[in-house]
Amino acid sequence: MSKVVERAVFVQLNEYLTDNGLLPRCQSAYRKQHSTETAMLKVWSDALVAADQRQVTLLALLDLSSAFDCVDHSIVLWRLELHCGLTGSVLDWLASFVQQVIYEGRLSHTVSVPFGVPQGSVLGPLLYVLYTAELSKVVTVHGLMLHQYADDSQISIAKTVSNASSGVIRLQECLCQVSSWMSSSRLRLNHKKIEVMWLGSRQQLDKLFVQQVTVVSSPVISSSHLRVIIDSQLSQRTLSELLSSAEADASSHQITVGGRRQDTGAGVCVVPIGLLQLTALRHD
Repeated sequence: MSKVVERAVFVQLNEYLTDNGLLPRCQSAYRKQHSTETAMLKVWSDALVAADQRQVTLLALLDLSSAFDCVDHSIVLWRLELHCGLTGSVLDWLASFVQQVIYEGRLSHTVSVPFGVPQGSVLGPLLYVLYTAELSKVVTVHGLMLHQYADDSQISIAKTVSNASSGVIRLQECLCQVSSWMSSSRLRLNHKKIEVMWLGSRQQLDKLFVQQVTVVSSPVISSSHLRVIIDSQLSQRTLSELLSSAEADASSHQITVGGRRQDTGAGVCVVPIGLLQLTALRHD
């Protein structure tokens, strides 16, 4: 019964947020007609458009530690009231939702649980999305682009090769402010796992003189964004090698049938999108 009530609240709350444009546009998680594919395609499309304009894209992949467990109840309730206009009995119900549970048919006493959203709940992910909605404002102030899928965040900026150093400075300044915002929101940004890479055509990358960004020791050559292998030159070399390996290991399994995704025994699926073929590693 609790799941039924929670689902009903989720539907009404989500409808209210959608109708009033309160859901963050840069967030692809837990929304209709959004998925890991839309999140990946937004970032990838921006990089390809920049490459067509002879620009290079500096992309930062942020990693959070135990993000859902760090949600501060007082902060999330304050933001729900301030930014979403939730007050009265609605806000009271949400406060009790994060602090009370039903066990063996009995309602628990209110306990002091200041952090975290209920694991496996219907409302928990939506509350996290609303909790981190302000992050887009922090990034756009610096003129950078943000896209998120749940607690995965990607920040990028496109510049010509001659202005690449200014892009690095703006990214560094933005990441400093993002880190401060994360700390004030009780979220833990894992600085050691931040990954930065340049994306662009081979011709433009060969002209690039900025090879290091101080937020990490050096840009990575390839990275995994939402389990999709990204190559810095926007080429299919890494994709082809990965696909060939998968075919060799699972020759009895079909990869694509009629343009639809098909899993292989090696845990690889291929998503044909126009002339660009993206090879995704299934997340077990």
